[in-house]
Amino acid sequence: MNQNTWWRYLLIAAVLIPGFFYALPNIFGDDPGIQIRAARTTGFDSTLLARVETALQQEEIAPLGMISDDSGVRVRFESAEQQLQARNALQDALGNRYTVALTLVSSAPEWMSSLGLHPMYLGLDLRGGVHFLMEVDLDSAIDRAEDRYVESIRRTLRENNVRYSSARRTEGGSGIEVKFRDEELRSAGIDIVEEELPELELQEFEREGELYLAANMSEDEVDELKGFAIEQNIVALRNRIDELGVAEPVVQRQGDDRIVIQLPGVQDTARAKRILGRTATLEIRLVDEEHDLTAALQGSVPPGSALFQMRDGSQILLKKPVIYSGDNIVDAAASLDTQTGGPIVSITLDSRGASINQKVTGENIGRRMAVVYIETRSEPKRDDAGRIVFDDQGNPVREKELVEEVITAPVIRDQLGRRFQIEGLDSVTEARDLSLLLRAGALAAPVDIIEERTVGPSLGQQNILQGLQSVIVGFLLVLVFMIIYYRIFGLVANLALALNLVLIVAVLSAIQATLTLPGVAGIVLTVGIAVDSNVLIFERIREELRNRNSPQNSIRVGYERAFSTIVDANITTLIAAIVLFNFGTGPIKGFAVTLSIGIVTSMFTAILGTRTVINLIYGRRRRISALAI
Repeated sequence: MNQNTWWRYLLIAAVLIPGFFYALPNIFGDDPGIQIRAARTTGFDSTLLARVETALQQEEIAPLGMISDDSGVRVRFESAEQQLQARNALQDALGNRYTVALTLVSSAPEWMSSLGLHPMYLGLDLRGGVHFLMEVDLDSAIDRAEDRYVESIRRTLRENNVRYSSARRTEGGSGIEVKFRDEELRSAGIDIVEEELPELELQEFEREGELYLAANMSEDEVDELKGFAIEQNIVALRNRIDELGVAEPVVQRQGDDRIVIQLPGVQDTARAKRILGRTATLEIRLVDEEHDLTAALQGSVPPGSALFQMRDGSQILLKKPVIYSGDNIVDAAASLDTQTGGPIVSITLDSRGASINQKVTGENIGRRMAVVYIETRSEPKRDDAGRIVFDDQGNPVREKELVEEVITAPVIRDQLGRRFQIEGLDSVTEARDLSLLLRAGALAAPVDIIEERTVGPSLGQQNILQGLQSVIVGFLLVLVFMIIYYRIFGLVANLALALNLVLIVAVLSAIQATLTLPGVAGIVLTVGIAVDSNVLIFERIREELRNRNSPQNSIRVGYERAFSTIVDANITTLIAAIVLFNFGTGPIKGFAVTLSIGIVTSMFTAILGTRTVINLIYGRRRRISALAI
């Protein structure tokens, strides 16, 4: 009646054996370590491991272990001091081609890693690091798009020989207006713009007797632009984080205009904040040497040119057309000039940028070409007393400042191609930061860091201990209650509960999920929920015994009749967890993941696992005088 079939043993073995193996790496803990990856390429580098070993031997640093795989090399150390010393040595030895990230490396045996067995990740609140909430200035993205459309309209009208008096953005900055001399030219302009730029909505109007054409982006175009700006910023920020050398970061969108960044294990939070929030890029322009700089300084700036400030505070007159910009840069590396010893950044252009650079420099040998550094800075607005000003919603009012300065304006001595160098930098640190920003790509829109939280390693360790204590205390209380109240059946339920925890850890490790403090709360809740199914079964068995049913039949009927109730209760909880995961963010997702996994594993252990053990204990007995329940 209560006999186990062969498929029951096979199914339990197929789940528990891999579960134990996947959970096993978590008992070994972590050591301070370094993760080394290629900065701009992927794939296995057979020489990397040997170079790392050589660099560490030269500094007399003895690592605990080294693991090499397709993603790079991971090195374990005995202490944090060794970790920091090795980081500096490896950065000097490997240069810009590799990122060297401080991280925690599992101390599990290497054979486990070779089999793909890894411990689960620990989140920011359990490991320490920094959390940023960034707000994307989408209005700036729209402003840039309108500036590009102004240039496109001018170029389109010129190429089609349609004369116009002026083309510019409106005073309020909410559209573009083009002025024409007569109706015929305006009609021709409308036809050309509609054909070349169909995404713009055109409207004719008159002002003070002048004929104008208004051009505005459609709502669909604006929505697409905003979405693209967010996605491009996420990509650029991920690239910057990779360049910073942060292992296992979290970069995700939150709402319509915000991005959440979590950097576990980051120790230099000031540099991380400085790099992530900057919107720096470069523009290459020719110096206007045909017109008088003195006259321009007195207010007579010639059309097609603009005044810019040099780093030393002096002024320089540049031509407005941009030869190429940071968008054409595919690589940048900081180094020292072999002749002067000063910091430089070596730039590599894409094919389009190289073609333009070759043509322009070839035609302008002997003239000057300027490198313009552009950055949007955002700082909280302060009143006369130096206090931060807040708006009606309690948010700090931020002031934006556009910084445009000429780094260098050298004379073109020869025709250039794909590569050139930027000089005139103040320090090696500035050269490294600039090369990092150029490699990672410019942000599509400026970002403001509106929230910053730093979690120290000691607090992360405290969270781990408190979370572990909560799991242990909850687990022990449930064990004691089940043994006292259900006796042998309680012992079986406790065995199932222990296996349930093992399976939760195994699943988290197998899918490489990140365990956060809310995730620990989900596990604690699962410990309590996991015994609910057994309580329903055991109480049903007791009810059958009170109705004078036989012990064997009571066991069978108890499991069968409690099955539908258990499934219904767990499925409703699982639906709630899935909803939390889909609509929640950050910590809520972590809670939902562990809760969902715990529900599924508890159903397996409570229904199939305990039934198998109970059958082993009582199933071979034909006659049972009483059940220990």
